[in-house]
Amino acid sequence: MNVWAKRLGAMMIASAMLTGTSLWTGGLGAGEVHAAESVQQNRIAVLGKGELSVKPDIVYLSIGVESFAETAKSAQKSTAQKIAKVNQLLTKTWKIDEKDIKTVEFYVQPNYSYSEKEGRKVQNYSANHTLEVTMRDLSKVGELLDAAAEAGANNIGNARFSVENRDAYEAQVIEKAMANAELKAQAIAKASKRQLGAVVNVAQDQALNVDLFSMGNMATAEAKMDQASTSVKPGEIKLTTQLYVQYEMK
Repeated sequence: MNVWAKRLGAMMIASAMLTGTSLWTGGLGAGEVHAAESVQQNRIAVLGKGELSVKPDIVYLSIGVESFAETAKSAQKSTAQKIAKVNQLLTKTWKIDEKDIKTVEFYVQPNYSYSEKEGRKVQNYSANHTLEVTMRDLSKVGELLDAAAEAGANNIGNARFSVENRDAYEAQVIEKAMANAELKAQAIAKASKRQLGAVVNVAQDQALNVDLFSMGNMATAEAKMDQASTSVKPGEIKLTTQLYVQYEMK
């Protein structure tokens, strides 16, 4: 094999690595290599984004209890008693299924104080037990949070709203993403004085195939000074996806 053939082979391999394509080099002459490169140049790849705003039908509530005591055992015992009372409220009074209640955080830890005279010293111990509660009646979220607080819950976090059956909206989100991809590809083809051909490849970005929550759409428990009950507003959530679409160029 002469020096030119070696250089040509190296260029072909490097080109294949950069473009993410495979290229069979056995027996190809210079003219055939040029033809293979032209095929790649007659393609265009774009990113299509799809987004759909929908009303949520399910909420995940963070309800926890935190206790402080001089010993770890006392703090843990106090938290256990309070969380048992909250659990009873959820299952007996509110009839929430056991499968819709799960522990998401539990810890017992020392809390320290510091002074120049004594240095670092254990001040007390804290024990935390947090539950994630799934609820489908969104009209009673505030009422449930108030009842949980009365039962001893003192660590109530954000209420995360979502849709239970995302598949029902999946096709609409994908159609929006494909329409967005075609719009971009048509604009590029027109600017290049070319015509857009058929779709040759589509890939979905699973990392972005999620629900989007903004501060406005993620409700928080707002206890107002002049009201005895908590007000929680579900708002809307956004379902999003991204598609990588490759077209032929004519």
